Amino acid sequence: MQGTDAAADGKLTENIAYFARALRAAGLPVGPGSVVDAVQAVMAAGIGTREDFYWTLHAVFVKKHEHSVLFDQAFRLFWRRRALVEKLIAMMSPVAPAAPEEDKPRPGAARIADAMAPPQREPEEVREEVEFSARFTVSDREVLRHKDFAQMSADEIARARQLIARLRLPADRMKTRRYVADPHGSRIDARRSLRRTLRAGGRLIELAMRERTERHPPVVALVDISGSMAEYSRIFLHFLHALTERRRRVTTFVFGTQLTNITRELRARDPDEALARAGALVRDWEGGTRIATSLATFNRKWSRRVLGQGAIVLLFTDGLERDVGDDLSFEMDRLHRSCRRLIWLNPLLRFEGFEARARGIRAMLPHVDDFRTLHNLAAMEELCAALAEPARRTHDPRRWLAAA
Repeated sequence: MQGTDAAADGKLTENIAYFARALRAAGLPVGPGSVVDAVQAVMAAGIGTREDFYWTLHAVFVKKHEHSVLFDQAFRLFWRRRALVEKLIAMMSPVAPAAPEEDKPRPGAARIADAMAPPQREPEEVREEVEFSARFTVSDREVLRHKDFAQMSADEIARARQLIARLRLPADRMKTRRYVADPHGSRIDARRSLRRTLRAGGRLIELAMRERTERHPPVVALVDISGSMAEYSRIFLHFLHALTERRRRVTTFVFGTQLTNITRELRARDPDEALARAGALVRDWEGGTRIATSLATFNRKWSRRVLGQGAIVLLFTDGLERDVGDDLSFEMDRLHRSCRRLIWLNPLLRFEGFEARARGIRAMLPHVDDFRTLHNLAAMEELCAALAEPARRTHDPRRWLAAA
């Protein structure tokens, strides 16, 4: 029995070390000290059930809330594939529990699967050839920047998401009505100056200065998730997730046949978890399009809540509305008057022969400040530059109406 315990102890230590290595590859900050702590915690708590083993490792390896999703997927994939928990329990207890049931895919499963994959070792000759041709990676990245999202493969989409997370987001800041203490400010703070004078006995007047604070203007995104926009809307939501994580003053709505607020879902730190939560909340994904109805809902319920302090609105849709009436033009005009700047992002502009002939597009164009495409990474970088310079109009929508 002692030999069995020693064998189980050895297998336990070895496999926990492998599991920690997989967590580190998936992005969790797991070091050698955590591995030692995990082994000691499991040996002290004992292996009773799979759930006890799960939460014992969770208490050691998970330091932040956003790491729980990755840990959960890594645990289910690592220990289920090898059935190591059941084998260890069978070695250390007389009766082994039943095998766990299959689980559905969850957020972060793709990243965990890549982390679990064993590294492929290449011959020395092939390795030298890759190092010699490393200068072509810049060219490959340039090709990816100008490739249409609809033409990308699954691997290229994954690489595009990584580049989106590294985008240089706009650094635009605007002055607010609030003032803060600033020794080099342009205005005198009368109240603080009077307090300083009274504190000094009234013998010396010391002026205190103040200046208006600067903050990023709010960004409100209205994203079309109908069937014609599905190939572009998911990538654009990754961009909004990166923007939300860095600026926090971003409000996101999606619409197809109805309007849905997914701002809270996109605030999850992990992008896979954020989009999974949004997908579970939205019921009309890749369905029909009712632009006028969705804009009317936004103007009636949300515009006064989120369009304050000089907000910028990003309207992401192709404008292909079936039933076009006067209500679409009315709602667009109302939205335009409620915000500081309205930018329409239309993937149809990627075509050189694009003309504003559709009734929905012609009804919407007179009420936007900027009309530009967003179908690849290069267009996304141009959008970031345009947001950094809000007073600059580079794509005047009136010329599209004149051409048509």
